[in-house]
Amino acid sequence: MTFRRVVTAKNTSGKSVVVSDGASPREMALKHTPGFVSAPIWTVATPPSLPFDGKDPMDGDGTLLHPAAGSSTFIIITFPPDSVMMSPDFRPELAGPEHAVAAPGIVEHFEMDNPGMHTTPTLDYGVVISGTITLELDDGVAVELKSGDSFVQHGARHAWRNPSSQPATIAVVLVGAK
Repeated sequence: MTFRRVVTAKNTSGKSVVVSDGASPREMALKHTPGFVSAPIWTVATPPSLPFDGKDPMDGDGTLLHPAAGSSTFIIITFPPDSVMMSPDFRPELAGPEHAVAAPGIVEHFEMDNPGMHTTPTLDYGVVISGTITLELDDGVAVELKSGDSFVQHGARHAWRNPSSQPATIAVVLVGAK
């Protein structure tokens, strides 16, 4: 799956223009977790300044999670059904390194002894684009979110689960917090 990313800015004459139109250079469909797509759209380590300097922060392979307050990352993620990870063919030893490439800086916050659970030092704003996904919290509460539902997380320990038979896609902005 490819998520279209349209980036606009002003040209030297001050007119609004399209700077790029297409998939993020860092979008990745994972081979060892079939159906999982990580599409980091944009990231900034510090609050942005205008005018746009023309550099696409997604052209590199750096971290997607910055520690500075006010930093941000916009990412779209498609989760396959949980049955993909429960399949006897699933190989976590191959999937793990692939996830590290797809979401550097974020995947390091995942707990090895409790797959999927993680806590990031961020305020997250998100919306379910398609499908149904379950937000699992560390107190055992599981909240089902459907297409069009939104969420705000304040550094909460959580996991995303997809017990359905269809993929689920979310769009999230992670903002570095103090």
